Amino acid sequence: MNCPVCGGDCIEDAPALFARLPHAFAPCPDCMGLTYDKRAPPPDLAPAEPCPSCEKRFIDDVFAQIWTIMADTGDLSRDDPLAAAGTPLVHPGIALHRPPYLPPRSLVLLSRSVTEESARRLVAEVPEIRGVVRNGDGVPGVIDTGTDGNGRRHTLLAGCDVRADIFDTPAGPIAVYKQQSVIHIEFPHGQNPKILATYQAIRKRSPRTFVDACSGAGTLGLAGGVLGVPAVICNDAWYAAAFWTACNIGVNREALGVEGVQILHSIADLAERPVATEPVLVAVAEGARDIRVYHGDLRLLPPLLPDTVDLTAIDLFEKDDREKLKEITQFWIAAVGGDVFIP
Repeated sequence: MNCPVCGGDCIEDAPALFARLPHAFAPCPDCMGLTYDKRAPPPDLAPAEPCPSCEKRFIDDVFAQIWTIMADTGDLSRDDPLAAAGTPLVHPGIALHRPPYLPPRSLVLLSRSVTEESARRLVAEVPEIRGVVRNGDGVPGVIDTGTDGNGRRHTLLAGCDVRADIFDTPAGPIAVYKQQSVIHIEFPHGQNPKILATYQAIRKRSPRTFVDACSGAGTLGLAGGVLGVPAVICNDAWYAAAFWTACNIGVNREALGVEGVQILHSIADLAERPVATEPVLVAVAEGARDIRVYHGDLRLLPPLLPDTVDLTAIDLFEKDDREKLKEITQFWIAAVGGDVFIP
């Protein structure tokens, strides 16, 4: 599919993405890179060139160029440390055991300091940059469910901020794409405790229908599908979460055993009602798995569910709000039944 943000070829099928992983961020024999103190400004050196053999460049050299451009435009002072430039989000996101050597267009920069002028220069002058996002306060997504409000977003200033994270499951890896300015960061760090909790719940219950009631970009729903659950239903009140869940079913269709996914609403359509109350069917996929994606308040979802739901994951952002978590869990058990777990 074409990228819904830039119209380009940013979204690869999972097998093609996985094929690049073993050496995605590894240096070739000709690579060279300098390590800088992140707590100090970088040295006043000309930008290091990408490796002539593999076109990769060490991340510290990339960030030194990013820092220099931001200092030239006044986003940073000459005394600011290298770390002040922002947070690197590599594409594809994998668990890294050493600092990466970055190929072209493999980095989304998330920064509080960056302005539009700098962002345009960064995309034009730094070959590793694919997109620049200015982050605001809080996490992108729903502020309060049941309000039909606008939610919270960061701001894409230049380029494209679509990137993928790769998560391992006991049945093999899954690729989870997202637009980083409107979806929370969920970077891989080896074994994922939420996926492990999902695997354990599925192994214990052997469900025929699994509901991921707060799906985000679809990680747990995808895990349920590749782990063999015959029917998977994903839902999220945030428009971007529901849309990217639908996209990710298509990306992982081979592992899921579906022919493809029918996406019924564009992201532009869904963005007209960013935080949904009444659930709307967003996507359908059929084959070895029967998969549905909804955009709506989970408390209004039960009438749309099959008669028997064996297992539900409720992964609220507000896990620290014990009373809210208890209230929603009790409601779900009474309205839907089956086993409920909090990943």
